Amino acid sequence: MFRKRLFHLAQLSAVGLGGYYAGQNKEKISNLFGEDSITIDGKRIKNMPGLPVFGTVSAATPYMESGGAKDRISQIMKYGFPGLDNVRSYDDFVLSYDRRNRVPHWVFEHLTKEHVAKNDAVDRSKCDFQPDESIHPFFRSLNSDYKKSGFDRGHMAAAGNHRLCQKHVDQTFFLTNMAPQVGEGFNRSAWNNLEKHVRKLTKVYNNVYCCTGPLYLPRREADGKSYVRYQVIGANTVAVPTHFYKVVVGEAPDGTLDMEAYVMPNQRIPDETPVSSFMVPPETVERAAGLLFFDKIHRSKLNRINGKKV
Repeated sequence: MFRKRLFHLAQLSAVGLGGYYAGQNKEKISNLFGEDSITIDGKRIKNMPGLPVFGTVSAATPYMESGGAKDRISQIMKYGFPGLDNVRSYDDFVLSYDRRNRVPHWVFEHLTKEHVAKNDAVDRSKCDFQPDESIHPFFRSLNSDYKKSGFDRGHMAAAGNHRLCQKHVDQTFFLTNMAPQVGEGFNRSAWNNLEKHVRKLTKVYNNVYCCTGPLYLPRREADGKSYVRYQVIGANTVAVPTHFYKVVVGEAPDGTLDMEAYVMPNQRIPDETPVSSFMVPPETVERAAGLLFFDKIHRSKLNRINGKKV
């Protein structure tokens, strides 16, 4: 008993001495790492501009100190990150990967006229769907998961949004950017129409910021209770979302900002259904997704939401 108490006293003394030393040397530590640094898993990490500092952040493309990837990420994420879980940065879009469901949480894009303009140097037919090997094998989706599933590999960051160079469009074919979508009547029709609508917005706005992702919404069943039910496909149990969303902000030449938000059910949709019929209040999407979109923009600063004056 005496030995145990002695051991506890020694532990407390060590903690106290450690705290005293850290306090006395705080200035030296701050000078070494800077004020904009944090500790993760016992390691001191400096906060780099344009990238969130978080334990699960990683990048599919290398981080560059000046220009290049850093500046592009800062530009894409100008109005805030919806979340910081497993963030991966590609050359022309940024996503958060859902390791449990093997699909993205969200995918963020910044579009201009130049990004969506026809480019003869870019050939979509040369692109191959491929797994992202930067994802741990336990959490990776594979082409075999989609084979004979009855679902398309549906782009979250649309290939047609990234036509500046071949590498950009190639990267949209990583399976980290995909989610299972109904093919006929949805991915190749209604969803494609929504993607085209977003590209057309670049004719109105200098900058278009688009966030896209899956939803798993509850449905009331025969017993009167609500359940969240969704199919999974393949050996890696890739989740099939019940719905998909897009939240878009357009930045006009005069600096004013407009927002549009859409939710589409992952099912066959009649061709004549207008895109506008899927508009919903942005907060509806945020509640369903558990994310806050464009949190650096106060809603009162928006000019229009879904075409209506704020």
